[in-house]
Amino acid sequence: MDSKKRLLRWASGIMLVLGAGHLSLLALFAWGDVAGWADRGLWAAVPLEFTGGGQTVESLQNKLVFWAGPGGFAVPLFLLGCLIWHLAGRGVAVPAGLGWGVAAWCALGGVLLVPSPFFAGTVSGALIIVAARDRPGPSSGG
Repeated sequence: MDSKKRLLRWASGIMLVLGAGHLSLLALFAWGDVAGWADRGLWAAVPLEFTGGGQTVESLQNKLVFWAGPGGFAVPLFLLGCLIWHLAGRGVAVPAGLGWGVAAWCALGGVLLVPSPFFAGTVSGALIIVAARDRPGPSSGG
């Protein structure tokens, strides 16, 4: 396995673990809230409230669970990890700009939400950047 493919597989593996781990922890610690969405009807799971009334602790908890799970970073990060794994397997180059974006996003998220495993995502971004810049040397022969 060449170094570019190995770097991209590591980057995608980190993203897959972060995304799946986040969703797994949510299911483990907030299963009652997630299951409550089915009881209330999926369309009303996290209702938009434009009224001036105060929010209850239950409604804030419901919104927190939604944004920490399916509405948050876990699903897109998992899907991006799957895509990069697939592209690495096919030998398709992943642009360095994607790595810069992931690194910046995860660094900002880590700063805003301390302590957080968000910083591990910066490693994925850095690996994508290095893989994009990893060029094979000149061929000998000719």
